[in-house]
Amino acid sequence: MRVIAGAAKGRPLKAVPGMNTRPTTDKVKEAIFSMIGPYFEGGYALDLFAGTGGLGIEAWSRGIERVIFIDKEKISIDVVRANVQAAGMSDFAQIFRNDAERALKALSKRGVRFRLVFLDPPYRIVSMDELMGEMIALDLLEDQAIIVVEHDAAHEYPEHIEGFTRLRAAKYGDTAVSVYRHQEDSENGGEETDA
Repeated sequence: MRVIAGAAKGRPLKAVPGMNTRPTTDKVKEAIFSMIGPYFEGGYALDLFAGTGGLGIEAWSRGIERVIFIDKEKISIDVVRANVQAAGMSDFAQIFRNDAERALKALSKRGVRFRLVFLDPPYRIVSMDELMGEMIALDLLEDQAIIVVEHDAAHEYPEHIEGFTRLRAAKYGDTAVSVYRHQEDSENGGEETDA
């Protein structure tokens, strides 16, 4: 695993030891960023089930200003810390060990709003649509924020989730990626603009 493009291009990233964490392959990561970027102009990103931190690090490397990484497993947090340091982004990252829902509540108290969110939970968890609704309720998303959900190809998330429009859905073997845009003004529900 490595950073594919941008400021930290080519930096190697560690994997989380053991079989419980499934890092996003470089092929899928490349596909995700060709859908949502490939580059960004500032803003905050949230890597909520961070694992190795690879998605958040890639987003920072491509222009996101600051990334908050959250994972509930200590072993993952240790790997995220090592990878953030290896990428040279320690000053632009905050890393917290917490459960996803508790983390969202804590973030809402800090008044932070995200332009980009990565949701790549263990494949047995299929409630990302509920978590997205929670993010709206907690006012954690900028208008036009992009949410990337990585999930088991056997599971399909709905095309329309209240407050979101699905922009893209793609499958890569047993991995699927669903990309949503948050729209505060629901009258523009189906209107396409550049990500």
